[in-house]
Amino acid sequence: MDYSSIQCSDWNEDHVSSWLQAIGIKPEHIQTLKEEEVTGPVLLNIKESYLKNLHLRGGQIQLLLNKRDELLKPDKPKTIKNKGENREDVSSGDVTSPQQTFSTSDIPEPSVSLPQSRYRKFNDNDEHFSYKKHTILPPETGIDNLITPCHEYKSLENACKLEPRKLKIKFASEVIRFACACMNMRANGTIHFGVMDKTKTSYKHGEIIGIPIEDKEAFEDALDFIENCFPTQHSDARKCIKTPKFIKVIEKDNQTQKWIVEVDVVPMVNIVRDKLYSARIPKFNEKANKVEYEQKAYYQRVGPNTPRITEDELVSFIQALKDLDQKREQEENNQNQTQVHSKEDLGRKLSVLLTHGKKNMDKTLRYIIVSNRFDQENLQNIKFLTQMNIFCVFDYDPDSKSSGLCHNYQEHHVVNLHFLHDYDHRENTADFIKKLQLFDRTSWIFCNGRNDYNGDESPCDEKTWIKNKKKLLKRAVSVICNEILPKGSFVVLFIITSDIEQPLVDTFNEFYAEMSGHEDIVIISESREKYKKWSSLAQVSCSLDILEHISVVGMPLSHVDATIQSIQLTSHQDGCLPVSNNGVCFIKPVDVQYMNSLEVVHVNQCDETNVNVMEQEEIQKTEQYFYKGGKLDWMNLWLADRNQCGEVIKREAYAEINKMLEDLERGDSLKRSIENINIHHQPGSGGSTVARQILWNWRKKMRCAVVRQSYQATTVCEHAVKLWNYKEVDKNDCLPVLLLLEDYNADYQDDLRRELSNAVTTMKISPSKLCFIILCCKRSLDPERMCKALPLRTVGVTHKLSSAEKKLFSKKAENLKLKFEPEFILTFVLMSEEFEQSYIQGFVVNLLKEIDHSSLQTQLIKFLALLNSHIENAYLSVSHCEAFLGLQIHMDKFDKMDKPSAFTWIDELRQQTFENSLSEQARFFFIQLKSRETHISSVRIIHHLIAKEILKQLSNNQSQSKIAMNLLQDKVLFDHRFGSNDFQKFVRDLFIKRTKKSKGDPNDSWFSPLIEHVRETENLEKAIDLLKVAYTRFDEDAFVAQQLARLLYENKNFEEAEIWAKSAKSRLPQHTYILDTLGQVYKKWFYSKNDAIRGKDSIQPEDITDIIDTALKGITTFRESEKCPQSQMVCLNNSYFGEVDIGCQLLQLLSNVDNFSTKEGKRSLMNYLLTDYIPEELQKPWQKFHGLLKGMKNSIRIALECISEDLARFQNYSSEEEEELDEGEPETVNNPRRWLLRKSAVYAKLFFHDIQEDEASDANKDSPLMRQMKTYQLGGGNVTTILYLLSNNSEQRAGAKLEQIINLFPADLKKDLDQSELINFIFCQIALSCASPGSGNLLPIEELQNLSRPFCREKRTALPDTAYLLLSLLFWPEDSMGKQPTNTRSDVAMNAIKALHRYSEFKSAASRKGRIFTHFFLGKARGLNKIVHKTTIEKFCKGTLSERRLKWQGGEVWTNPDVVRLLKRVTGYTENGNLFVQVSGQGNMRVIPLFSASLPHSNENVTFYLGFSLHGVVAFDIKVAE
Repeated sequence: MDYSSIQCSDWNEDHVSSWLQAIGIKPEHIQTLKEEEVTGPVLLNIKESYLKNLHLRGGQIQLLLNKRDELLKPDKPKTIKNKGENREDVSSGDVTSPQQTFSTSDIPEPSVSLPQSRYRKFNDNDEHFSYKKHTILPPETGIDNLITPCHEYKSLENACKLEPRKLKIKFASEVIRFACACMNMRANGTIHFGVMDKTKTSYKHGEIIGIPIEDKEAFEDALDFIENCFPTQHSDARKCIKTPKFIKVIEKDNQTQKWIVEVDVVPMVNIVRDKLYSARIPKFNEKANKVEYEQKAYYQRVGPNTPRITEDELVSFIQALKDLDQKREQEENNQNQTQVHSKEDLGRKLSVLLTHGKKNMDKTLRYIIVSNRFDQENLQNIKFLTQMNIFCVFDYDPDSKSSGLCHNYQEHHVVNLHFLHDYDHRENTADFIKKLQLFDRTSWIFCNGRNDYNGDESPCDEKTWIKNKKKLLKRAVSVICNEILPKGSFVVLFIITSDIEQPLVDTFNEFYAEMSGHEDIVIISESREKYKKWSSLAQVSCSLDILEHISVVGMPLSHVDATIQSIQLTSHQDGCLPVSNNGVCFIKPVDVQYMNSLEVVHVNQCDETNVNVMEQEEIQKTEQYFYKGGKLDWMNLWLADRNQCGEVIKREAYAEINKMLEDLERGDSLKRSIENINIHHQPGSGGSTVARQILWNWRKKMRCAVVRQSYQATTVCEHAVKLWNYKEVDKNDCLPVLLLLEDYNADYQDDLRRELSNAVTTMKISPSKLCFIILCCKRSLDPERMCKALPLRTVGVTHKLSSAEKKLFSKKAENLKLKFEPEFILTFVLMSEEFEQSYIQGFVVNLLKEIDHSSLQTQLIKFLALLNSHIENAYLSVSHCEAFLGLQIHMDKFDKMDKPSAFTWIDELRQQTFENSLSEQARFFFIQLKSRETHISSVRIIHHLIAKEILKQLSNNQSQSKIAMNLLQDKVLFDHRFGSNDFQKFVRDLFIKRTKKSKGDPNDSWFSPLIEHVRETENLEKAIDLLKVAYTRFDEDAFVAQQLARLLYENKNFEEAEIWAKSAKSRLPQHTYILDTLGQVYKKWFYSKNDAIRGKDSIQPEDITDIIDTALKGITTFRESEKCPQSQMVCLNNSYFGEVDIGCQLLQLLSNVDNFSTKEGKRSLMNYLLTDYIPEELQKPWQKFHGLLKGMKNSIRIALECISEDLARFQNYSSEEEEELDEGEPETVNNPRRWLLRKSAVYAKLFFHDIQEDEASDANKDSPLMRQMKTYQLGGGNVTTILYLLSNNSEQRAGAKLEQIINLFPADLKKDLDQSELINFIFCQIALSCASPGSGNLLPIEELQNLSRPFCREKRTALPDTAYLLLSLLFWPEDSMGKQPTNTRSDVAMNAIKALHRYSEFKSAASRKGRIFTHFFLGKARGLNKIVHKTTIEKFCKGTLSERRLKWQGGEVWTNPDVVRLLKRVTGYTENGNLFVQVSGQGNMRVIPLFSASLPHSNENVTFYLGFSLHGVVAFDIKVAE
């Protein structure tokens, strides 16, 4: 669209879009601006902060704003009206075209104040000095003192276009006049050409424009006029007038190079003493076409002008010369002296730049180092870098890894080596940080390749670098500044040690642009020469004054090293670890960093801290952070040990854990190599403080470490083992390692335990030697309940204080009140009041009295209170808070200040602005946290009980649903890029994360606590509205739609529930939980319709058509869920349960239809369901359903078998099944084995309930269907229910039930039983032999083997894996390592076990939490009695579920005398990390090791107990054979 003919203020969105396209803005940004309705008037007032919020990057913003500013310029002057208007004294011979034009792009915008420039150093040949175009030099000056030069400007704007001869004369005339005046005034001076003088153009006075120069000689030759202009004094003039200097004018997009030409005049007193100078000024005569000279005249400087000395002034001027000569001489002498004395205090400057005027460097700051090649001498002086918290290094030395800075730094620290392209990421920021381990190790970025690298990253020259890598540099800097490190949390340190190249300067320019200014940038350059070149190139971004202000130039690196070390809080020191002989050993920092999954606590932890450098204020801050609710730091304990701050109170739980550790250390209760101690604590009760106090006080007796979040158990195990045997000689003497695990789930704990156990066995350590103690510290809202699960090894920490603790706490609170403001010790005061509800209520009421409900601060308190009430560990980054409160905009104004004076106070200002902007209430309620890993500041409410109370009090003014709605709709918070992943996760959790008892929550909830609260205390509609808005906010999130469907079906709004469940399915069509939810919608809908019709007296087939339709939709959806690829990863798929539930209810409903309610009707229904028969009256109404209904019997049986198979394959700890995902249906089956037994009975009853009375009770007369249904009803329908009968506490009852089932089977088993019935029969026999070994119904093992032989021959169809389990049990050789067997029993067993291995690999067992269910063990007895069921072993294990579980995991089960008496140890061997058993000379069989049955990595002979499972044979308690 043509915008050029229309005023900008009249443009619409399309005009703006066309203009944006024309200036080169990216299409996606053009689209965004169009959607934001940016019209002409909006464009004219658009601000940088607004564009940043729309996610435009720095370069695009600069381009847009620069081009927009050009639109604001007034009409550009097209002509110069006549020569006389120009101040330049162009003689009549200087003919130019009356219509002479000049470049309009050179005209800057008049309304903007231009940056100041500085002069080149007087009479100095600095080849690196340059000027930046459109900066302003100070106004032209007269004579201040005789040494400080005066300045005169000539633009040569028109004259530069003259032919060379005329230009030469013009230049000479100006230089001669100015020089003559300076010599007479005895004053230094510089005349500048290419700088705006007092003209009437739109340029400013003193503005640097520059002139194009084709031939520098023309200017140098111009000085040849000296001889003619000073006929008698030309020798002096030559000495005083220096040769012209050509200074580059730099600009970002320079098309043609422009220059400033400067001539210095230096009238030294020994040349000019007692002399008065006159000059003849040359000019060009156009008519005669030759040079002419004006009359001889004397010149002087009056202010900024150079007039002639008139005849009247001449005498007095000559008389004054003597005084001028004396003054000049004196000032020359003074100048020489000051040059000797004036030296900058560089040490202080360096300290101030790095500490912002404090006594020491801030240890929470991160540093980014930018450097080029270091020589060997400088590499000796980098100790200061090893003590800095370096985030990353931009290194331009391609040999740095082999022989440079990187090589030397790696002797002290571990680094990750990267290239620029590694930072060009497209994934989620959190994943990117994790992938590059950015907060774990220093990232060393080779910006110009590596010579020692075999890949495609070789160094390149400057031009190639600019072409290929500059954009990658820009991206890397942008990612670091905008996505990873918040403003004010890092300092960029440039260390210039070798020749300057453009890429290094580009790095400065990029950081300067992304950081919005020079704040937090420091430059160190040993060489002044190199710095000169650096500053001349860097002034494109930043004025020379500011550059000088942030640069330390001329200080040797050895001095820099010593100075910085003197202000660092920590000095270089190796850590110490305790060793078994009661001494200590040193551990290098680089070795500690290789164990990066652990935070190792050294014997000399914090001893490297320089207390003398530490300010009292800093000590107070450390203490106050803890008492306000922050995590206990090792520094707190270290300072307390040195009486620098008060002691941290030890709660009574500390003594309990201490006692447990002492017992373990003495070996009183020692049974295992890995022990667990659990701390369950209410949030804010000091549980994690107790855990850290334990580590601190045991660090000299054991090796202690905190496990860092987000590392896999295998990695943690590897590092823990490294720590355990570091520098120890005898592995059997190593001290135990005490590992602190904070807020991990039980699975992780199990995995870590298993990995450590494997490691201990591999190293052949005695099983009773204590190697590792895992101290698990977990938040819980009900610690007492959690303690009951494992009373001997669990300590609960609650808000309740004992009477002794109360005294300690109240005394400490009194002391702290004297030392700190009340707001800084609030959490401690609340703790000393036991978080008493009435105290919290009074405190919050008091603070909220005067609150301004409309203010942004109050809104922020509400948002945080909402998050902290419902989401554990939620926080808002300070950066988000600043954006929300509008502080970023104010700060940007300061950042753009170009005055160096701003630098010293602006950093303090940044930190204080946020705190000062908070209301009194917010200052009390908020605590600022710093992440241990990233040092990034964030904010949360000091305690979740306070957050709950704030919400409660404010709900009169604004309900929780309204606060949540405002939060969801807050554009500023959601559009803020920094830390957005965490923020969005917390807000999303607010709507979908449910509470779980297994995680210490008081209950298992159906919905997130917020949604539960809104639907119960406000109303359902508001909860629905919230979820609808959340669905849109989180890009139509399928799981939010799923929650909405659940909420609706729970409240019987099935039509809408179906819409939302289908919507979730459309987003994730292959997600088993999403499909399961849709199935649940139909199931509940079907139940509801079924309940409605049940009360009717008469039910006709057509009455229930709709109900059948709903039921079958549910069954179909459940089947879809069962078939999802993801369902293979789910332990116990809920959809099978759903299918069985609907199926059984539907069959029940069909039997209530009038046609089928009589005995005859029942038979008719059976015929309908089991044969092709369709009664006339059903033909039409159920036309669509016949096929599905006739398949019901089989489909329900298959679903029951699938549940049975899952239960037979995998262990599930029913009372605390850890379902981590929030997507799973909240309604789960508590005891699935009992459920299966009951449902099988219900299913069986439906098919033979009414016919059983008629038929004879003799089993042999039962039809096969009748027999099947009866066995189902008694629990003999599948392997799981048969074996579940053994869990009956009374073996007698279990035996009787099994005998009853066996009696149902016919006499001729081979002829009359199908395959699955035969399997069930044999399992009943095995189960009966376990429950009642003397029963008369038992067949001998040989007969059972004969019955199962057909399974061995079955080749055509795949056997169920239960058949292979049977074969492995029945045919396992009784003397597996003995003589050759007389038959092929071992062959059968081996083939069966191989088949199970294949099957389990196909089923991918490992994905299901590795809980393989072992049904039987190999006993010492013979025949059927060699098969020992798991329940027999379980009976020997006493204690709670958790204790029994621990006995299995820790291997204590195998030390029980009854178990040792009963079970047989099998001999095997290990090879290449696999375990084998030799079966009667028939070959080897692979065995799966389970629990702490750990495998030695070396090849060894071993013994173990053998178990039988659906995955093959498994080994327990592996021991290396003596």
